[in-house]
Amino acid sequence: MVTDLGLQGKRVIVTGAAGGLGRAFALAFAGAGAKVLVADINAGGLGETSELVRAAGGTAHTAAVDVTSTDSCRALASTAQEAMGGVDVLVNNAALYGGLERRHHFDIEEGVWDKVMAVNVKGVWQMSRAVAPLMKTAGGSIINIASATVFSGSPQWMHYVASKGAVIAMSRVMAKELGGDNIRVNVIAPGFVLTEASLAQIEDAKTYGVDRAALKRNAEVEDITGAALYLGSPLSSFQTGQTLIVDGGKQFI
Repeated sequence: MVTDLGLQGKRVIVTGAAGGLGRAFALAFAGAGAKVLVADINAGGLGETSELVRAAGGTAHTAAVDVTSTDSCRALASTAQEAMGGVDVLVNNAALYGGLERRHHFDIEEGVWDKVMAVNVKGVWQMSRAVAPLMKTAGGSIINIASATVFSGSPQWMHYVASKGAVIAMSRVMAKELGGDNIRVNVIAPGFVLTEASLAQIEDAKTYGVDRAALKRNAEVEDITGAALYLGSPLSSFQTGQTLIVDGGKQFI
């Protein structure tokens, strides 16, 4: 039986960690013994996340970051180097999701489209190229968060779905380009998860789409964190360029 994931003392950055899935990822890695730097553009939420990590016995550092800014991403990488001595795992979780209006793709405003792409796509690229050089000596794991909507083609959601499809495509290129430095790049594509943003966005969130799933419920954040721990740990040491769908079995029904 595996009782140690090999994450004790590992240095982890989680973006979009002020709440929701990002906070859950931070708590999960801290619970496995990792040192965690939580980052978000929402500095207020970061304080709460770091307090929860410390209350659980973990080590937490905080930093504000705008993932659309090259300088901000580089500053975050420098902070990680100074605070933790490097980075072993990067979880690219920051994304625009909550508050996005569902609209037919004919009616999506150009400015909204551009903002979604800037955060969800450019942000993953920016953070990865800022942090990957810190992993070159010892190797590492980059975990990019996409969405199962890429495979279902969720209607009235094209800007979000397209951005997450790009994350999967980029990750395959990154895996090839960084593999020589023993840096693995994989994707988690969650299905519908009961975060605060989801509950605010969908009126019947708890039963939304459940009829199309093999497991007759929607995911709690803790249902997704196991995939991140696996992809960040030595258990997945020969896995790269892959997309792990965690959606309760909706995609094969």
